[in-house]
Amino acid sequence: MVAKKIGVLGCGMIAELGHMPALQQVPGASLHAVYDVNWERALQMQSKFRIPHAFPTERAFWESDIDAVVICTPAPFHLSNVLQAAQHGKHVLCEKPLAMTEDDIVRMIDVMNQAGLMLFTGFTYRFSGTAQQVHQLVASGAIGEVRLLRLVYLWNLHGKWTWNSSGERIASPLRVGRMLEGGPMVDCGVHQIDLARWWLRSEVEWQRGIGVWVEDYKAPDHMYLHMGHTCGAHSMIEMSFSYNATSREPRSHFQYELIGTDGVIRYNREEHSFELRNSFGTQWLGWHPEKNFAGLHAEFLHALNTQDPRNMPTATDGLRATQIARRATEEAIADRERTSTDHPSTLCRAQRGLSEFLSIPMDVQEPEETPVSTLSPLLERNRL
Repeated sequence: MVAKKIGVLGCGMIAELGHMPALQQVPGASLHAVYDVNWERALQMQSKFRIPHAFPTERAFWESDIDAVVICTPAPFHLSNVLQAAQHGKHVLCEKPLAMTEDDIVRMIDVMNQAGLMLFTGFTYRFSGTAQQVHQLVASGAIGEVRLLRLVYLWNLHGKWTWNSSGERIASPLRVGRMLEGGPMVDCGVHQIDLARWWLRSEVEWQRGIGVWVEDYKAPDHMYLHMGHTCGAHSMIEMSFSYNATSREPRSHFQYELIGTDGVIRYNREEHSFELRNSFGTQWLGWHPEKNFAGLHAEFLHALNTQDPRNMPTATDGLRATQIARRATEEAIADRERTSTDHPSTLCRAQRGLSEFLSIPMDVQEPEETPVSTLSPLLERNRL
């Protein structure tokens, strides 16, 4: 069978670390062409991955002989990218979120359907060995009827700060961009929303989003989302971009828990643990990372060869996850509470500079014990 020629549009981090190396691992897929608005960056990726073609213009990229395109540009460009793909007859795997608004996603779906082309969403978490096994365990009734899912991802989004060419500390452009695009629930939480819908095979009937602001963007940088499914199960998703964002030695927390009428499935990335506990006993299952780009592209290739989406996350899956995530974020923003001015955050202190922070004494003395004579009669009686 002739290899399918795949083009990658956008040569940022997600393309370099995820899609490009994965495409080279999938038999029958050919990483054939790249384009980026930064020509030097496109040439770097062409050299690093030995890609046959790097095009200096987007028009040349679209007019090449690629069979399909993987869109890795920032979210605000996804709509125009997909419209171009439809115009040039290219199937699409698009990074999440599919677009900035629901209307734009609906337009993308309509245009691709009218062109007779497939449009998929880059939900790589579905293809982790862990996610695949959870899907099978839930379907087999291994923990009875699932009543509750807890999906937690707390991390620092590679830190709050970076340094420019002059050695000056500046706000991370990656962080600023992701927050302006919608924040952690829109950027990363869509993966967990998709997993909950896919594992339960049940749609979300209602939802509630609550936000916490460590930083002062419009969107919250720490979010909670509660979803009620048609099957009666509940999902709780917690997402953070502010967890250890200013720590010199950051750590993250990533966990899945599914609670059923006959047991629990638990996965923890940092512990490298994956277990099933039910009335029959405990099984320690094989651990896998939470993402699998190669698995995603193997399924994408199957869809290209057969026109059968099978387990590929569809554009409709991307639309539903985005609808839920954006609505939750909007709910949180509408209900935002006034930030306390009495307790400055560590981020404010960090902005004053590391030297000033280091001058703060760390050996704070414990307060002296309150004399018994100043206690209320009730407390005095409790001490006796």
